[in-house]
Amino acid sequence: MTDTPQLRTVTLDTPIQRGEQTIETVQIRKPRAGELRGLALVDLGQLKVDALGVLLPRITLPPLSPAEVANMDPADLLACGAEIGSFLLQKARRTDALAQ
Repeated sequence: MTDTPQLRTVTLDTPIQRGEQTIETVQIRKPRAGELRGLALVDLGQLKVDALGVLLPRITLPPLSPAEVANMDPADLLACGAEIGSFLLQKARRTDALAQ
């Protein structure tokens, strides 16, 4: 699957078990302003667990529940947070960050 500027795929180190379904990859969609309601951008930029726990259920495919996010492996949560962080940068800033 190819990532687009609006959608990123994260392969989980520790898959999420949902009944008989095993979720090994999660797609994260770029959040729209309304999906950021109730959150401080600085909290997302600092990868605060509570902020990621609120946002990820709003922007993941398949949709993850708050309980599933709360039970994620910390390395997987950090990987998802890093993708969210890259979405929050302006295009020029992303280019600058990649060049460093």
